[in-house]
Amino acid sequence: MSIQVKNLKHIYEKGMPGESVALEDITFFVEDGEFLGIIGHTGSGKSTLLQHLNGLLKPDEGTIEIGDTDITASGISMVEIRKRIGLVFQYPEYQLFEETVAKDVAFGPRNLGLGEEEIEERVREAIELVGLDYEKFKDRSPFELSGGQKRRVAIAGVIAMRPEVLILDEPTAGLDPKAHKDVLTMIEEVHRRTGNITILVSHNMADIAGLSDKVLVIDSGRMVTIGTPKEVFSHRRELSGVGLDLPPITQLTESLRDRGMEIGETILSIDEAADRIAEYLNDKGKNGC
Repeated sequence: MSIQVKNLKHIYEKGMPGESVALEDITFFVEDGEFLGIIGHTGSGKSTLLQHLNGLLKPDEGTIEIGDTDITASGISMVEIRKRIGLVFQYPEYQLFEETVAKDVAFGPRNLGLGEEEIEERVREAIELVGLDYEKFKDRSPFELSGGQKRRVAIAGVIAMRPEVLILDEPTAGLDPKAHKDVLTMIEEVHRRTGNITILVSHNMADIAGLSDKVLVIDSGRMVTIGTPKEVFSHRRELSGVGLDLPPITQLTESLRDRGMEIGETILSIDEAADRIAEYLNDKGKNGC
């Protein structure tokens, strides 16, 4: 399973006075099992791109191949595509509506026409996969849960469909720091256990740097660059030019390097920063400086 996007272009209100190009010549490849982070300032085209990957929008030009299927070809069943590709929108808890957690998570699998035994199996699996105790939460009203718990239940509803690709658009938006961390840990665990492609859009550069195998940068509907987190976040001037910051720890260590501390380039984690700084100070001490 892989994703190949080639020369994607999308125009809103084509042929109308308000016509605008939302995506232009977007090309990238995601391998099976990879975690792709997508970053760009507000209005850069990130959400438009996600809706193409799920088949909610059709491009004006270009192709999208999911595995061996071109989902932009005519005659393709979007129902089948959406079984394989799960999309979690921002604030997905606003879409909760059933009287119990179990019923809400079961909504998608039930619409697939599955038997009750398999539905229950999928619901239990999904609820536990997002870090909630099935027996404790299955009969509770989703509206009585905390914000972070509601977010987990909403994501469980997508996971219960067992998609081959999981796409998350700002999944931690609006959460307090603890819930933010808990949801990120849950996403990382889901990715590890399923081994499927995960695509994450976030404005939090530390989250993107910590989770992603690849990072795709979009600006004004165009792809700026794609590469590993170290490759992408090593270009601070280019990122600044499109309105993006470095992860906070990278900003700190870059300022230390600018002041003459030789700690190497593009540090993305607190642990790596601590090791590099300790090594630098140790070497300075040995040299009597």
